[in-house]
Amino acid sequence: MTADIIPPAFVLIRPQMGENIGAAARAMWNFGLDRMRLVAPRDGWPNPSAIAMASGAGRLLDAAQAFDGVGAAIADCTHVYATTARPRELTKPVMTPEAAMRDAARRAAVGERVAVMFGPERAGMENADVALASTIVSVPVNPEFPSLNLAQCVLLMGYEWRRATTETAPVRLEGQRTELADRVEIERLGDHYEQRLEEAGFFYPDHKAEGMRLNLRNLWARQALTRAEVQMLHGIMRQMVRWKERG
Repeated sequence: MTADIIPPAFVLIRPQMGENIGAAARAMWNFGLDRMRLVAPRDGWPNPSAIAMASGAGRLLDAAQAFDGVGAAIADCTHVYATTARPRELTKPVMTPEAAMRDAARRAAVGERVAVMFGPERAGMENADVALASTIVSVPVNPEFPSLNLAQCVLLMGYEWRRATTETAPVRLEGQRTELADRVEIERLGDHYEQRLEEAGFFYPDHKAEGMRLNLRNLWARQALTRAEVQMLHGIMRQMVRWKERG
């Protein structure tokens, strides 16, 4: 994410429990989001239970803005997303979390200010709240149990925002000495094993030998071996040969 992109404000509408506010703060900070806005929290603000639950994300609560109404909380925004699982009679575009946060990232990249609204824990947003949104975000959950915990929903949207704004390889190799062996090194490993197996009489009977060699080559080619692993496999075969010669 580039420095000039303003991330979305996450607006918690009439949250009922301080613990959920704190958990939402943790979820936001997991993904680098720090613009929390609170609309009429039931137990007032600030809330000691929220601070205790935030555990490391207290800076979000220190900077959180409190508002009396939804309109005031989103007054400076150009596009607002409302997360809701309940069907609505209001006509609005409906997006998945992934599509919504990609759309939000695109808007933020050209200077728009976006917000994501989350409803109260017990019943979610009222139609009057949703009416103020530009877009509805609907999570494809189990229709027999569609309710998401507030912090879970915040976590989900934060994750999708991070995915939309951060280049992350879907698969990577971690650890020490992770440089992958190239094709030439794999071929040499195959040559080494084929030579020693030939000497040991492994390729028998003759009419099956070519197919066995082909299968071995295919096996080596399938492996994503590191250079350290190739060296180890060479060493294993050399040691086995030395052990046989000593015997």
